[in-house]
Amino acid sequence: MGRRTANSRRPSGGEWAARWAEDRLGTRGVARKAMRKAFPSHWSFVLGEISLYSFVVLVITGTYLALYFHPSTSQVEYHGSYRPLQGQHVSEAFNSTMHISFEVRGGLLVRQAHHWAALVFIASILAHLMRVFFTGAFRKPRELNWLLGFALLVLGMFAGLTGYDLPDDLLSGTGLMIVHGTLLSVPVVGTYLSMLLFGGEFPGGDVIARFDIIHVLLIPALMVGIIAVHLVLAVRHKPAQYPGPGRENGNVVGLPFRTYAVKAVGLFFLTSGVIFLVASIAQINPVWLYGPYRADQVSAGSQPDWYMGVADGLLRVMPGWELTAWGHTLALDNLVPLGAGVVFFAFLGAYPFIESWVTDDDTEHHLLDRPRNRPVRVGIGAAWISVYLVALAGAGNDLLATHLHLSVNAVTWAVRVGLFAVPAVAYTVAKRCALGLQRQDREKVLHGRETGVLRRLPHGEFIDVHETLSQKQLHLLTSHEQYRPIDVDPTHRTSGVLRLRARISRVFHGDSAQVPKVTPREYREISEGHGK
Repeated sequence: MGRRTANSRRPSGGEWAARWAEDRLGTRGVARKAMRKAFPSHWSFVLGEISLYSFVVLVITGTYLALYFHPSTSQVEYHGSYRPLQGQHVSEAFNSTMHISFEVRGGLLVRQAHHWAALVFIASILAHLMRVFFTGAFRKPRELNWLLGFALLVLGMFAGLTGYDLPDDLLSGTGLMIVHGTLLSVPVVGTYLSMLLFGGEFPGGDVIARFDIIHVLLIPALMVGIIAVHLVLAVRHKPAQYPGPGRENGNVVGLPFRTYAVKAVGLFFLTSGVIFLVASIAQINPVWLYGPYRADQVSAGSQPDWYMGVADGLLRVMPGWELTAWGHTLALDNLVPLGAGVVFFAFLGAYPFIESWVTDDDTEHHLLDRPRNRPVRVGIGAAWISVYLVALAGAGNDLLATHLHLSVNAVTWAVRVGLFAVPAVAYTVAKRCALGLQRQDREKVLHGRETGVLRRLPHGEFIDVHETLSQKQLHLLTSHEQYRPIDVDPTHRTSGVLRLRARISRVFHGDSAQVPKVTPREYREISEGHGK
């Protein structure tokens, strides 16, 4: 019964493979279900895809580099093609990096593509997180997606830090000195952490090998697992979409899977091409100019990659405070920036739960917010970004001083003041801009869109001619939900937590935080008046 008859058609290679997979894996049902899914089409969704595709480039180029890299601090004499270093004693890690750069075919291009892909990866993740933040895509049921994306950002930063230090050149060694000092500032266990990481007293003999394992095995494995879970949850919860006609919490309006897949493949090759194009024309991390690491030397103009600039900037502008008690010294100049950096990022990771607690909202949201309709959230996001940028300027205080002919102390003090003043200004300006856009939307709904045409009435008065908005535009400007602050009865005894929650709720959703949208009654009254 199971044999093929003489008249039966022999399946082609692709059909046979599909049948084989279906019989053993049951993939046809999954594939059909995926083919029926729709994917929203908006330029901002590309940010998350770029991070995925740059991660693929990182894995491919990193695998190629791992074939030639030797993670060892053992000293050898350099005999490569770069003459200024010939005859010098360097570590095997530095020697293999030079070998990759000058002797391996395509090695320098792959090295630079790997470094540029890392920068693009972290930049696209941060931009994607900011898009999710400002549009409220982190709300139920996507809180776990937000945490996974935030974990990818943190892991990407540590992957960049460990990979940055692998070549054992003078620039990366200077960065390791900062890591060493930061670890020592941790109370009680700081010394043990340093000894564990470096394999002894700084600079140690095992740090390159341990960083290599962390960079090549541990962090990529965690990232692959996080990305897989993130994609599964994204399919499970369906993509969030921007509001518009026909778009509701229960549906998805967008491109079919086949069209989306073709665009995704094209974007992958475009992302890879741009990364390799930049790597071929823009030099990055020229270790031969820095030379091998020496414990008694510090590279002038040492700058970390931009994503670590916030940590380095906080360290640079912190005063050299120390606290001594009972024979122990607490290095506040390292401990305070370390704690501030942890709080800075932890706040971003915990924000979805903070906002959910404030709004007392436990419903599912599959429609995104227009950022202008959440002024406080916009202000908080702008303030967070401003801290990042000011701290990044602090990380380059020496270069700013030399290039702008300023005092490095003046730049440092400007950054210290800016870390407190700029976020407050950014919050206020961003919030006021969002409120202004809300008022503009309200005027459009009530009076229509200005056409730029002036009309003269019979009695000589000139008026602006307004055009009534379409139903699509009216839906876009009025479909958003406005929360009301949590009320607390002052005549009843309430807990301090509830009163605090009510105060924060008024900050988020009080009269000063949102412009009431037009009610149907107001719209009818205005429309009838215009009709007369």
